Amino acid sequence: MKQLLLLILACAPLAMNAQYRSQVWNPDNGDGTYTNPVINADYSDPDVCVGPSGEDYYMTASSFNCVPGLPILHSTDLVNWEIIGYALTSLYEGDEALEKHFSTPQHGNGVWAPSIRYHDGWYYIYWGDPDFGVYMVKTQNPAGKWEKPVCVIKGQGYIDTTPLWDEDGKCYLVNGWANSRSKYASVLTVREMSADGTKAIGQPVIVFDGNGTENRTCEGPKFYKRDGWYWIMCPAGGVPSGFQLAMRSKSPYGPYEHEIVLAQGKTNINGPHQGGWIHTKYGEDWFLHFQDKEAYGRVVHLQPVDWSSGWPVMGKKGEPVTTFQKPKSSAQQPSLVTNPVESDEFNTHTMGKQWEWHANYDEKYGVPTAFGTFRIYTYKLSKDWKNFWEVPNLLLQKTPADEFTVTTKIRMTSKADGQFGGLIMMGLDYSALVVKRIGKEFQLVQMTCKAADKGKPQTEKVIATLKPTAEDKTDYKPGIHEDIYLRLTVELPDKETLKHQNGFTGKPIVRFSYSLDGKKFKSAGDTQEMRQGKWIGAKFGFIAAETDAKADRGWVDADWIRVTR
Repeated sequence: MKQLLLLILACAPLAMNAQYRSQVWNPDNGDGTYTNPVINADYSDPDVCVGPSGEDYYMTASSFNCVPGLPILHSTDLVNWEIIGYALTSLYEGDEALEKHFSTPQHGNGVWAPSIRYHDGWYYIYWGDPDFGVYMVKTQNPAGKWEKPVCVIKGQGYIDTTPLWDEDGKCYLVNGWANSRSKYASVLTVREMSADGTKAIGQPVIVFDGNGTENRTCEGPKFYKRDGWYWIMCPAGGVPSGFQLAMRSKSPYGPYEHEIVLAQGKTNINGPHQGGWIHTKYGEDWFLHFQDKEAYGRVVHLQPVDWSSGWPVMGKKGEPVTTFQKPKSSAQQPSLVTNPVESDEFNTHTMGKQWEWHANYDEKYGVPTAFGTFRIYTYKLSKDWKNFWEVPNLLLQKTPADEFTVTTKIRMTSKADGQFGGLIMMGLDYSALVVKRIGKEFQLVQMTCKAADKGKPQTEKVIATLKPTAEDKTDYKPGIHEDIYLRLTVELPDKETLKHQNGFTGKPIVRFSYSLDGKKFKSAGDTQEMRQGKWIGAKFGFIAAETDAKADRGWVDADWIRVTR
């Protein structure tokens, strides 16, 4: 049946591009309204621009060490979004030394808080890498290939960069500063760039200083011009509990007056800030921003913007909305509802756009197959390994909702003792359910670790012993195989146990189960609280590894993975 399905899909490639509707989170209510978040997944530090059609919106977000990097999402109404590609195939393509540096996991480093702009027929993305400088990529087709990254400014501490092309052809760049590298923060600087935006030609000028005020941790600035005013919109007050500032001046170099234009107020949407403003061809104004939801990461909200006071007051009188009328667009039909892809049947010859590795890609990590599966090879763990923090070939995607279930069918193929593979929820703490070869059999094992980032060792709990599903009938390097269904469920604890913290309550719980026939599932192992990664939300997907440096690699063939209620 699988081969027949592949043949049908090969004859009808357009079917594979059909719009995807999530079973676990859809913000479009179908009655002309939407419910926040418009993307209930970790698209941290989002920014948005509109193309020349006036109705093609493109969004990108921080990707840190994950590869491919700089996700590109498209929408025609700012509510329904789909992943259409990535601007970075590696960190940083064309720079041999840096490509090697990012070939091992650099948790929390890499691409911070990008901005995306359309200018003179080109789409540009700028971002600050706090260790190496300011970078830029560009393209004329956001869904296609982006040019190799250009280092615009070398140095440490630069973050959160946004260009502004003025009417006279001049280009300016605003940025924030990472205290962890520069040892100062809470200031914004503006400098002049070359007209093509490829290098700095002016010295930085401090245009805003939040030190010693409620505006501490001002960062993430976005640069605009409207009705003769230069506008900088930026968050301040801290990530989980801060607010959104708007500031204006008649000169790009200030001085700037400022107002708070979005804050939590009496709502349960904490820290509403850092995002992008859009003026639509229908005369409406909107602001996309994130909310920090701890283990889930920073999810994306959409707020209306009211300029009637001369300031961009966001949401409802400066407080975020939960449900609101959708933006005007020509795409109002229910059939156009679409969400970022989660499930994957692995029936194409390319990796699904929801997936990222934890470091620059190596073909020995894994590849699609012609058999309707995706193969992940076992990673050779280091001699002194303690946990999976060092593993680059984790094939992971973002959590898509507050509660959901992930079920996958895999075949574990082992060539040597100790090889294992399975399903993982990865973060600073992690939990995985894997099939591990022990002698001529397999064990079903739960592997967990608390404070993986601190080098704490993982623990293992044996759930069951399994006879191989199949064995190779050859004398030459035979393998043994285990076909199994693995399930991961994320749920919120009982309301009575919830604790209020910064507007977000409760820590999600991860549970595992397994099945040998895909019908009857048995609980497996202990529950564990889901925890975010380094500057990213928790992510789920596949792990395959081993400790034998000399053995032929084993592998996991993932037949499918499905995200359901």
